[in-house]
Amino acid sequence: QFPFGRRLPCDIYWHGVSFHDNDIFSGQVNKFPGMTEMVRKITLSRAVRTMQDLFPLEYNFYPRSWILPEEFALFVDEVRMMKDSDPGWKPTFIVKPDGGCQGDGIYLIKDPSDIRLRGSIQSRPAVVQEYICKPLLVDKLKFDIRLYVLLKSLEPLEIYIAKDGLSRFCTEPYQEPTLKNLHQVFMHLTNYSLNIHSGNFIHSDSVSTGSKRTFSSILCRLSSRGADVKKLWSDIISLVIKTIIALTPELKVYYQSDIPAGKPGPTCFQILGFDILLMKNLKPMLLEVNANPSMRIEHEQELSPGVFGNVPSPVDEEVKVAVIRDTLRLVDPQKKKRKDDHLERQQIESYRKKINVRYNYFLCYRCQAFEHVSEADEELLDTGQGDKPRYDSAESPEAGLPSLCLKQVFPKYAKQFSYLRLVDRVAALFIRFLGVKGTTKLGPTGFRTFIRNCKLSNSSFTMASVDILYIDITRRWNSMGIEHKESGMCLQAFVEAFFCLAQKKYKSLPLHEQVALLIEFCEYHLAALDEKRLVCGRG
Repeated sequence: QFPFGRRLPCDIYWHGVSFHDNDIFSGQVNKFPGMTEMVRKITLSRAVRTMQDLFPLEYNFYPRSWILPEEFALFVDEVRMMKDSDPGWKPTFIVKPDGGCQGDGIYLIKDPSDIRLRGSIQSRPAVVQEYICKPLLVDKLKFDIRLYVLLKSLEPLEIYIAKDGLSRFCTEPYQEPTLKNLHQVFMHLTNYSLNIHSGNFIHSDSVSTGSKRTFSSILCRLSSRGADVKKLWSDIISLVIKTIIALTPELKVYYQSDIPAGKPGPTCFQILGFDILLMKNLKPMLLEVNANPSMRIEHEQELSPGVFGNVPSPVDEEVKVAVIRDTLRLVDPQKKKRKDDHLERQQIESYRKKINVRYNYFLCYRCQAFEHVSEADEELLDTGQGDKPRYDSAESPEAGLPSLCLKQVFPKYAKQFSYLRLVDRVAALFIRFLGVKGTTKLGPTGFRTFIRNCKLSNSSFTMASVDILYIDITRRWNSMGIEHKESGMCLQAFVEAFFCLAQKKYKSLPLHEQVALLIEFCEYHLAALDEKRLVCGRG
């Protein structure tokens, strides 16, 4: 630890909170710029909603959500309409403050008219979601899953998921919400930081009992009951990849702002905590994403009356130590150097073998004897024996370590999910026209240049209409109470404008097809423009 900074550069910087904990100009840092902002409840809900607009079936793992206070009237109207269409529908909603953590400020309501909702949303923005009333229970208790996900790289996208996670239990037997039990947090909220204060919380030395267990112990239990555990894991992997695909467009905007292309800067990686709830039918639902998941491997316990101390937690240690260890193994810069050295030695060895073969052939030719290459060289060629590169497990620093607990899921499964990355391509257009390096907002000139270069204006959509579209959308987004350090059009506003242009240009098609066609149209014209500039430059 260097609380007052350090003069010499490091290979890896491990920041406690965010990318901006220190000014880093080289190496690797364990935080992405903008990640903390992106996984806040409101920003995450907006990002997922954009993907739900494009691909509603693929993104049905996130509960129906409304952003307060800006969508309060919409929330009231939609709930009324749903109740009118289905008189038997008796929903419960969960209110989550935007900046809250560890269960702080979360509460349940049965109706939008709840006095607590009206009293708090103006001073504390929040997300209100439809509460999942039928979760999977184990030992009659509700629980959630904390999975650790390593985002190793943003461009190209590289994602790993830990093979094990934590299951965090409520401490009171679950009952579906009623007006009488809405306030029983130990029954409805799975947050560890809340339930640890319950008198029913059980600290256990076993990973398969107590109020915190390994996820693998839950899977074993489900498997013994005949559940399709492989499908469950497949659904969870899909949920994680789709969520990160929803987050990456804006993360790229933050990244180019803090680490502009062509300038010295670090590369980034980050461990994220995905909180997932299993429904009774084993469908995984995303609750939230944590940019700074706790990596503590001990808990506070009363050692004697009135005396508290930290004692090791076997469950936390088993899961978290492996995640940290294997993250460092994956991002270890020396590992790449050893790999490069190994490849270089392989090339030298291959070259040496060719020289030996040619020399033996030359000797045979000199002797007028072409029967065969010497047996020793034949064995060398066939089996690769001889002077092997000294890169075996006995010499590797990783010798004796367990196999990696982090499983790569992207780009391994990239083909199955590449069609979802439409907003990534829209973000690439946005970044191209930002103009000034280090900014995250598109000015009116940049937007006009985008329209002009992509040949999007015509007699029915004049440049005056372009200006009106820019002003209307930018003004609305700037009035949503989002913190703005600079004026202009943010990425979310640009995406909305792009969707609007796609719907105007390609009518009577599903939104995702409209957007895909407009992206291809823009990319075609920009590629032609780049080629023309290249030819002119050569001239």
